[in-house]
Amino acid sequence: MELKRVVVTGIGGFTPIGNSLEEIFHNLTAGTSGSGPITRFNAEMCKTRFACEVKDFDPSLYLDKKEIRKMDLYEQYAIAASVECIKDSFIDIENINKDKFGVIWGTGIGGIGSYEPEIREYYEAGGGAPHFSPYTIPKLLPNMSAGLISIRFGLRGISYVVSSACSSSSHAIIDAVNYIRLGKAEMMISGGSEAPINLSGIGGFNAMKALSENNEEMYTASRPFDSSRDGFVIAEGGVALLLEEKEHAIQRGAKIYAEIAGCGLSSDAYHFTAPHPEGIGTINVMKYALEDAGIKPSDIDYINVHGTSTPMGDVVELTSIQKLFGEAAYKVNMSSTKSMTGHMLGAAGAVEALASIFAIQTGTIPPTINFKELDPNIDPKLNLTVNKAQHRDVTYVMSNNFGFGGHNSTLIFKKFSE
Repeated sequence: MELKRVVVTGIGGFTPIGNSLEEIFHNLTAGTSGSGPITRFNAEMCKTRFACEVKDFDPSLYLDKKEIRKMDLYEQYAIAASVECIKDSFIDIENINKDKFGVIWGTGIGGIGSYEPEIREYYEAGGGAPHFSPYTIPKLLPNMSAGLISIRFGLRGISYVVSSACSSSSHAIIDAVNYIRLGKAEMMISGGSEAPINLSGIGGFNAMKALSENNEEMYTASRPFDSSRDGFVIAEGGVALLLEEKEHAIQRGAKIYAEIAGCGLSSDAYHFTAPHPEGIGTINVMKYALEDAGIKPSDIDYINVHGTSTPMGDVVELTSIQKLFGEAAYKVNMSSTKSMTGHMLGAAGAVEALASIFAIQTGTIPPTINFKELDPNIDPKLNLTVNKAQHRDVTYVMSNNFGFGGHNSTLIFKKFSE
């Protein structure tokens, strides 16, 4: 059967570098860091005392007081991003076929921030008979984000959550794309949200030696490819995309940001946190996405790399690109926008989809900031777009995300033409 084409017709986001498209686009161009001291809790005793937090988020603009009390912050981000996405798309939400309109969302951890205080309060009260909030489980459940979005807009189509660590929201987008391609949906809200900046999140990732502990240089600690990098900077937020069947979008006169031309999925089948040292899974996932899009490596203008700022992960990804792309690896721009946003975990794929669309829309390659000295294990001939945005015509963008457990995903975005 002939697969339908899928386009992006709406975007909404709350990120460490902005709460509107205009602000996010500006800061992606300027190379703005979203990192700073943790304010979500007292992190004085933690090895890492900084993160990339969302600033000036006001849930009361999207939810009433009762709803806010019932929702974890990751759910609030999901609702707010979706509201802004719908607004941006100019859909007549009351007069569309809601049976063919669904939600596939991504989150890695869900409502860990709400579960932690419930347990703490129980033990601080001396134990005994449990007295928990009736909203403890709905706040905790990862699937509730998709449920709440569908309830908010009355969407009766396909609805569920994908949880595959740092690949969660890119996996969610890929699933949504494939349902539209197959004609099982006309429109989908997809993306991801995360709110992991709490004692459990910071303490747990510190115990794994995954986070940067560079408290002295916290504003520049997310430094992919740099020889002094020491781990990722954890982040929070949410980004929603409206995905739509191409003809449906054209018929309603929608503005089209980009087309999703290719999707790739693979597994490392190697280790629960480390990437395969030879990049078998990462090479495969990029190859599958290229095949799905029907293009060659030389067609890619920009790669938004996973680039978490971890010593092993950055090298394996770049080496994998070189193995697959060959000489074309030296002609493509690459950058890690995690140097600005930090690592939004399950929401990383969504915010990096936004950055990929930004590159297509503006002809601007967002920079890898905080760069001082190249890791000697990285080829100096690669264009990593360090410290300053670069400009070029952008037709195809590849965006990579790799999750703990060896879950790999790649999306290819294309400048839209009928």
